[in-house]
Amino acid sequence: MKPSRPSQPFWLLSPMLVALGVFFVYPLLSALRTSFYEWDLLTPARFIGLANYRAISSSGELLSSLCTTLLVSSIVVAGSLLLGLGLALAVHRPGRLAALARSAVFSAYVVSWVSVGLLFLWIFDADAGVVNQLLGSIGIAKVKWLTSTAVAPITVALIVLWKVTGYAMVVFLSGLSGLPPEMHEAAALDGAGPWARLRHVTLPLLRPTAAFVATTSLIASFQLFDVVRLLTQGGPVRSTTVLVYAIYEQLFRDLRVGRASALVVVFFVVLSALTWLKLRAFREEEPA
Repeated sequence: MKPSRPSQPFWLLSPMLVALGVFFVYPLLSALRTSFYEWDLLTPARFIGLANYRAISSSGELLSSLCTTLLVSSIVVAGSLLLGLGLALAVHRPGRLAALARSAVFSAYVVSWVSVGLLFLWIFDADAGVVNQLLGSIGIAKVKWLTSTAVAPITVALIVLWKVTGYAMVVFLSGLSGLPPEMHEAAALDGAGPWARLRHVTLPLLRPTAAFVATTSLIASFQLFDVVRLLTQGGPVRSTTVLVYAIYEQLFRDLRVGRASALVVVFFVVLSALTWLKLRAFREEEPA
């Protein structure tokens, strides 16, 4: 067999690298450049330096949208790890019932965000919503799921969690299927019970899988837009205005391309930093 040349892997990767450069690197560099300009899409762009960054910082919009995004992301990442692992452990067994449960949970992930938003707009409606009707039937006061500044961000986070849990479950199922069975057999022979095997064998071996789930859940929560647009439009009192929705408002509502680009740059920096910290934390916890 003819040996491959050292440059051959790069040629095989070239289509993906070209696509990455055209659809990711170039737009990001373009946003970085535009963030130093004042531009409304109607008049020529005017260079203003760091004024856009100072404007989004002094107005409080950056801090508010960033805090909301981090709150939603924290709930989604923690919930997807716990629920995804718990469901994977529960349905990681042969049988039609387990297969049906796996399909039912994962089906939420393939539903479009628009359909999810419309579904939960009906479920969490303050007056005619299913949840409030059930609460009223047992004598509990109605909850303002989407119109309370304290409850609305948590409601949005739970909706995102409901959608991504099926994906997390499938990833954990893949990780469980790849675990070496001899590790569990050896632990059982040493007298370890089910909980001990879970804590000292299964969970340490699933750490790379958990890191992947945490990273993908973080990225999905940071990209949140459709549910906010359909359910709350960033309200009430901007309590659900996440970073992507703030970018949308600056660009399409206010025609402030420079400020929207500055938010894009901050969005990329924050997401990259959080992803790096999360992966580093999981690597540092790996047993020697």
